[in-house]
Amino acid sequence: VQLQASGGGSVQPGGSLRLSCTTSEIRLDDYAIGWFRQAPGKEREGVSCISPSDGSRYTADSVQGRFTMSGDGAKNIVYLQMNSLKPEDTAVYYCASWIRGDYDRSRSYAYWGQGTQVTVSS
Repeated sequence: VQLQASGGGSVQPGGSLRLSCTTSEIRLDDYAIGWFRQAPGKEREGVSCISPSDGSRYTADSVQGRFTMSGDGAKNIVYLQMNSLKPEDTAVYYCASWIRGDYDRSRSYAYWGQGTQVTVSS
């Protein structure tokens, strides 16, 4: 199983992008799905996660108030809406399914796929 992230691109600071996480192999609303990002030379960083079973969630302090997760069960897509983008948001963004453990740790997740590049620059 692989979860595919898409929707990345290049935007100016203050702009917005909406990323999508899709797969044809599992029902995404049966799982807690998390978004991560990895900038060049840095470790993979947890961005946000929502558990549909109990509503628990995680949002990194660095994106609080700017990034929002949502889902479309009918389309089997999980979104990451990113507003007020900053140059420090530049990274490859990934989605994955939470298995166990802390929401902000990549080792807690499985079903990683290829990420999508987000570049924020003027």
